[in-house]
Amino acid sequence: MATKGNKYGIHRVIEPQGVLTQAATKIDNDMSKRYSNEIVVDVISLNIDSASFTQIEEACGHDVEKIKQMILDIVDERGKMQNPVTGSGGMFIGKVAYIGEDLDVDIKVGDKIASLVTLSMTPLKIEKIEAIHPEIDRVDIVGQAVLFESALYAKLPDDISEPLALAALDVAGAPAQTAKLVQSGQSVLILGGAGKSGMLCCYEAMKRVGPTGRVVAMDYSQEGIDELLKIGVCHEAFQASAALPVDVMEKALAANGGKEYDVAICCVNVNNCEMSAILPVHDGGVVYFFSMATSFTKAALGAEGVGKDINMIIGNGYTKGHAEITLQELRENQKIREIFDQKYV
Repeated sequence: MATKGNKYGIHRVIEPQGVLTQAATKIDNDMSKRYSNEIVVDVISLNIDSASFTQIEEACGHDVEKIKQMILDIVDERGKMQNPVTGSGGMFIGKVAYIGEDLDVDIKVGDKIASLVTLSMTPLKIEKIEAIHPEIDRVDIVGQAVLFESALYAKLPDDISEPLALAALDVAGAPAQTAKLVQSGQSVLILGGAGKSGMLCCYEAMKRVGPTGRVVAMDYSQEGIDELLKIGVCHEAFQASAALPVDVMEKALAANGGKEYDVAICCVNVNNCEMSAILPVHDGGVVYFFSMATSFTKAALGAEGVGKDINMIIGNGYTKGHAEITLQELRENQKIREIFDQKYV
């Protein structure tokens, strides 16, 4: 009979002792070990966190072979896919290979699932990288991963392809949090609106603000702006760099009749975008940072420095029902689904 491990996976921590697997610098990814409260999955693809993949790409000069080697080196060194610069991971899809006897779960061996917990805490063993898809941050591999008793996952739906589900579930926390945060009649600014998370947030915000609210999107790409307006997931959109907060503030206020916003949602995957989300929001408003490139220090001290009394929320990738909400959005909006099929599959 297999040994029972810790619910949160502490039994897999190698160093330093006394921390959870996300904070550990090295964890045990020996897949020959079987614990009675773990699930082992044969991994098909990794979806690397956008901020992490961008950093790896730039560090490797966009050379695919160097990207492969860097990912292999990180996993060999850490026992997990956690970018040492950004600290972030991503998620995976795969086929269930083993379910510990102490688990009462709604899946069986052979089922295809998507992990809904970060790769930065997930034991991972890569035997081979079969393909890199830089344009969509996806890595196809032969390997295995472990889900702990506390881990979240979603059974892949029959009506949505694996690559499409992987792309959507990777950012499931963002639109689900938007659904919780945004209220009828509010004005909402979404930075990085043409990306995966941004587009889904735009759609969800439009549903929530109703006929008296307003949703404005910003993106670095004019092509992305045109796309957002074409599919009708925002009232107005403008092109800007989120690293230039004064320009963003001026354009954002102009797009909202000169008024500050109730809510800003930052989905931008590069550094130094905190103030672009903070400046356009009125006192008492909410800023939701979904991007893993966000600096708590820059956000906190930046808001203080400009005298903004706002509520800032760190992007927790999990909220109840987030997988269901996100997959339902793809079912509801054929235009977004077509764009996702074109870009991320």
